[in-house]
Amino acid sequence: MQKPVRWPQSHASRQDEQAAGLSEAELLALEDKYCSHGDTVHYTNPPKIFERCEGSYIFDLEGRPFLDLQMWYSAVNFGYRNARLDAASRRQLDRLPQVASQYLHREKIELAAIIAQDAEKKFGEKGRVHFNVGGSQAVEDSLKLVRNFKKGKSLMFAFEGGYHGRTLGASAITSSYRYRRRYGHFGDRAHFIPFPYHFRGPKGMTKEEYGTHCVKQFERLFESEYNGVWDPKVGEAEYAAFYVEPIQGTGGYVIPPKNFFPELKRVLDKHGILLVVDEIQMGFYRTGKLWSIEHFGVKPDAIVFGKAITNGLNPLAGVWAREELINPTIFPPGSTHSTFNANPMGTAVALEAMKMMGETDYEAMVMEKGAYLLEGLQDLKRRHKIVGDVDGLGLALRMEICEPHDSFTPSKAIVDRMVDEALKGDLEVNGEKMGLVLDIGGYHKNVVTLAPSLHITRHEMDLALKLLDQVMRRVS
Repeated sequence: MQKPVRWPQSHASRQDEQAAGLSEAELLALEDKYCSHGDTVHYTNPPKIFERCEGSYIFDLEGRPFLDLQMWYSAVNFGYRNARLDAASRRQLDRLPQVASQYLHREKIELAAIIAQDAEKKFGEKGRVHFNVGGSQAVEDSLKLVRNFKKGKSLMFAFEGGYHGRTLGASAITSSYRYRRRYGHFGDRAHFIPFPYHFRGPKGMTKEEYGTHCVKQFERLFESEYNGVWDPKVGEAEYAAFYVEPIQGTGGYVIPPKNFFPELKRVLDKHGILLVVDEIQMGFYRTGKLWSIEHFGVKPDAIVFGKAITNGLNPLAGVWAREELINPTIFPPGSTHSTFNANPMGTAVALEAMKMMGETDYEAMVMEKGAYLLEGLQDLKRRHKIVGDVDGLGLALRMEICEPHDSFTPSKAIVDRMVDEALKGDLEVNGEKMGLVLDIGGYHKNVVTLAPSLHITRHEMDLALKLLDQVMRRVS
């Protein structure tokens, strides 16, 4: 007999009627008239309004559950309304919810120490942690660190398909021109290098061979001064750093071969170029390691982090950098500043999250769940011609949607229909209607990127696969 769906107890039924107020239609009319559309993306028409959340689910105004497979772009790694982290937030609210950032508080210091000590143990480098409020802001701070250390050099390498934010500086190292098109340049745009995207790479190469090929193509830039990046007479590069996402996020959760980053790091070290690792989306055990770069055995010069460190509660982000880049003699007080950069509500939750991660074997848990879910996606690929590729590392998984005639030609149109069908909220499981929250990425916007809660249960993973199957059958 099929196991019945069990929603979180507090949402098994609506315990009270929708609070007296505006209807959904009235809210949408006000949103259309008064809200900037520049700070959001309306994936469906009309856009969804959600009322509550718990665990792996969010609930609409009618109380209908939606199984969330993207968890706020991987910001809510530990599930909605995580009891332990919510309790930490309440404790801080009752004790020290506000303090100006020029003063110190216990949570900031202890949090920085945990992150820095962990990095020193893993990478053999003493370093320090610098906080800010969001991922883009932390990227901006890292650019200042790099340019300061490299004596004002403003040129960076970054990857095709890479995403580092939409502030003016961060958008300069984000490969999508559309984020810069209307605003021009504030500084120098990065030199974008191909990422080893094996599914869409040259045919006839293994994944590892393609990784080596991409590194060699990059390395040839340093063969002669006439390739535009290297002066062999003084042994100096014009570029200060290479910004990388070890697993491409917005680019479609593209996972490189194991040999790629060690070979790339060899080239960077030879030519004095820093490696800055963006872990904003993949950090905090999304891939089964605290930092996704750990899978590849290389030492970063700096790590930028954010999102899941507070599980989506009070925003907090930051940069860990080697002592040589960030010690107070080279990066003195006031080098960057934000009113809310190390706010106590954010640092308190982040500190509790780091303690929780230290007490639980997230690596084993995430790798086991990721393998199970990936096996299910591979089964869907065998049964649906619109699935061209599936891949994953931990609980960062991808499903590339293509035209069914060749299972290769990218199909944004099919993916758009999948998102619409998933958000209708009329998928049925054991007579119950529910919806599915999906996120879309990829070079051609044809990749379903899956980032479920790290606490997702086996039952919820089975449910996710059933719902995905229903959605794909509808659009096929």
